[in-house]
Amino acid sequence: MTKRINEIKQAEKGAIISIFAYIFLAIIKLAAGYYGQSQALSADGLNNFTDMIASIAVLIGLKLSRKPADNEHRYGHWKAENVASLLTSLIMFAVGVQVVMDGVHSVIDKQMEQPSQLAAYVGLFSAVIMYGVYLINKKIAQKNNSQALHAVAKDNLSDMLTSIGTSVAVFAASFKLGWLDTLTAIIIGCIILKTAFEIFKESTFYLSDGFDKDLLALYKDDILKMDGIMDVVSIRARSLGANVFLDVVVSMNPNLTVEKSHHLVDNLESDLKEKYEIFDIDVHVEPFYPSK
Repeated sequence: MTKRINEIKQAEKGAIISIFAYIFLAIIKLAAGYYGQSQALSADGLNNFTDMIASIAVLIGLKLSRKPADNEHRYGHWKAENVASLLTSLIMFAVGVQVVMDGVHSVIDKQMEQPSQLAAYVGLFSAVIMYGVYLINKKIAQKNNSQALHAVAKDNLSDMLTSIGTSVAVFAASFKLGWLDTLTAIIIGCIILKTAFEIFKESTFYLSDGFDKDLLALYKDDILKMDGIMDVVSIRARSLGANVFLDVVVSMNPNLTVEKSHHLVDNLESDLKEKYEIFDIDVHVEPFYPSK
């Protein structure tokens, strides 16, 4: 328990880094986009603004997930991390739709300006910063097994690629190709929507207690190799945040004493927790009777 809480605290640092980076980048991109007449850079700035809100939601979710179990939350508050990821996707989806609609309206109304090359330099500068933030958050997420921070890191990488695309489009659009800047803004909106859908899909999968069936099969194979286990009657698991809760029904020799079967189950739990870093395992034992 203490180890997992410490991991979440480390993941919170990554969310805080993202928040400050997004605040800084959103301000300079929106300002440069306005003065440089670049829809693409302004759209990228709005993207960073939503990313900031999403990172705040992740930070809150991580802090809530550290709350201990109580009478109404017997399994703790670990799913707050999954909820934070879901909120992130919804915020990104709303802004993605707005960016695409603004770009389409500009095309219809023929309000396409020639952007300043200043916007391109700001985009490249932002790409460098976001790549650094991505590397930091990716490392923290992997080290501390944080699903929410992993989603943030994916968004960081998407932002880096988006900023590079914005810069290329602004450079090209400055040569009397104003429509290219608007087109890039629409593409950025689509990228935001795609990332939002991926995060939404993953978070709803875990919130609905979905679990990797291949991993379950791997657990089962290892359980069957352990001393005293005759059969695995049923096995199921779910993820609460980054924590795996495993429920297993095994069958053993009916002549074993309670003390002996309890010892075997303890070994089973210890081996699985050590090998797969499973947070909690609940094992039920039934007598094994060979089928006739």
